[in-house]
Amino acid sequence: MTLFQLFLSFLQIGLFSIGGGYAAIPLIQYQTVELHGWLTASEFMDLATIAEMTPGPIAVNGATFVGLKIAGIPGALVATFGCILPSLFIVSILSLIYRKYRDLPALQSVLGSLRPAVVALIAAAGINMLLQVVFGGRTNIVFSKTNWIGLILFVSAFFALRKFKLNPILVMVLCGALNLLLGVAGVV
Repeated sequence: MTLFQLFLSFLQIGLFSIGGGYAAIPLIQYQTVELHGWLTASEFMDLATIAEMTPGPIAVNGATFVGLKIAGIPGALVATFGCILPSLFIVSILSLIYRKYRDLPALQSVLGSLRPAVVALIAAAGINMLLQVVFGGRTNIVFSKTNWIGLILFVSAFFALRKFKLNPILVMVLCGALNLLLGVAGVV
């Protein structure tokens, strides 16, 4: 039954995560943390971080990690297959349609209207991560319980990425190394 639940959960994620991996993060969080309780919020944050840093699509990496944690290698295979199956069908069908109708203004209009929805999904994932790391997942901000180091790292990383256009992988490694050093020093 667990393998079937993994397959169905990641089939839904694969089917409804339009816009790529970052858009899938809230869906993965809902399925794995809130609906099934397979992961805690903290485990999900670790999963999202690892899935982002590992080569490959975030949703597929997330499916593989969750499946492995829940049901071992069979779980990883089933969850990954469930995640990619909708894309296989949808991309095959859409490529045929696009090749035939790519010059129609209506099709260009539909594609253009999907962009704001994708941006909203990505923004929601980012805000959820920020709330989890800096404010412990609380929506009511309590300054005495704020993770100030996490907030400073977030602002610094955002500034480094936007202002100096640094490589995102370099920024992640630097933030991780700095947080590790602060943890070893007993500051965090």
